[in-house]
Amino acid sequence: MNKKTVKDIDLKNKRVLMRVDFNVPMADGKVTDDKRIKASLPTIKYILEQGASLILMSHLGRPKGGPDPEFSLRAASEVLSSLLGKPVKMAPDCVGAEVEKLAKEMKPGDVMMLENTRFHAGEEKNDLELAKQMASLGDVYVNDAFGSAHRAHSSTEGVTHFLPAVSGFLMEQELEYLGRAVLNPEHPYIAILGGAKISDKILVVETLLSKCDKLIVGGGMANTFLAAQGLNMQDSLVEATSLDTAKAILAKSSGKLILPVDAVLGDKFDAEANTQVVDVDKIPAGWRMMDVGPKTLELYKAALNGAKLIVWNGPVGVFEMPKFAEGTFALARMLAESKAITVIGGGDSASAVKKAGVAKQMTHISTGGGASLEFLEGKELPGVAALLVK
Repeated sequence: MNKKTVKDIDLKNKRVLMRVDFNVPMADGKVTDDKRIKASLPTIKYILEQGASLILMSHLGRPKGGPDPEFSLRAASEVLSSLLGKPVKMAPDCVGAEVEKLAKEMKPGDVMMLENTRFHAGEEKNDLELAKQMASLGDVYVNDAFGSAHRAHSSTEGVTHFLPAVSGFLMEQELEYLGRAVLNPEHPYIAILGGAKISDKILVVETLLSKCDKLIVGGGMANTFLAAQGLNMQDSLVEATSLDTAKAILAKSSGKLILPVDAVLGDKFDAEANTQVVDVDKIPAGWRMMDVGPKTLELYKAALNGAKLIVWNGPVGVFEMPKFAEGTFALARMLAESKAITVIGGGDSASAVKKAGVAKQMTHISTGGGASLEFLEGKELPGVAALLVK
């Protein structure tokens, strides 16, 4: 992706307005997982090293129409301060006279965190007046929030109408690795799709089928494809409204689709369910498919052998329940042992490779579930499209 980064512009003595993704898990007013904050550190440190002052903005959660202490970014600013070993000033809002005064008083090396951008209803409407007020705080805009890049909001797309816009290092990395999968994939290229519904991923299935050599399908999505082939899936999750779509995809898939041949069944959707392993054409009444079985894992292993690029989005079973996690974890281990470039598409897949203990062996784990999915569909993301081209 030919987009300008922080390294392509002069930052000395500039006020940098930077969009980060500090939409972090919280409990009792404390940050419970700081990985998104840590992911922004390379860009933050680089900007400060260049002699700039830095104003950070992010959303957090889904506050309903106005300020709400539950969704304040103060806790995130305190974690960042601790990680940086220096004060991070917490602004009372993300726009307004008081915030403008604080911004003007900043000196090189200073860091300020703006309050939750979603405390303003105009943020999600991409209100350009709000964006203009945000933009007035800085001299240059840096977007390092890939997880929000698929949304045209005031803080992601609107501000770029008023300031020169470049990417941070995290955004640059996302565009590089996901770009390989979309624009110029190395072959053999194996894509893996899981998750519950085909309807959420029709476009990505069709896009990947046009580019990859094999497409492994697991999870609830696979049930709908198997039902479309005429199999009785009994109590398994099947998306009845997508059966015709599944049939059409199967008809034009040119043998690229790899579907489960056996399954770990549960007699109810419950962590304590009774289980059994059967071939997918022999599911008994009252049972449902909850994970892929050992024969299917052998098929996956054979398909992944010799791959140069593997892209994975979505678990192949109900991995949150230990009895139905082995398929997803075994697949994660296969990727860890592969010599291929391995790109994990955020969300549940990112959680799965971490739970399997193999996150460090992956080439790239995306920070944006929805954004990575739209990128893999071949869509242009508003927050990316708005960045300056080299």
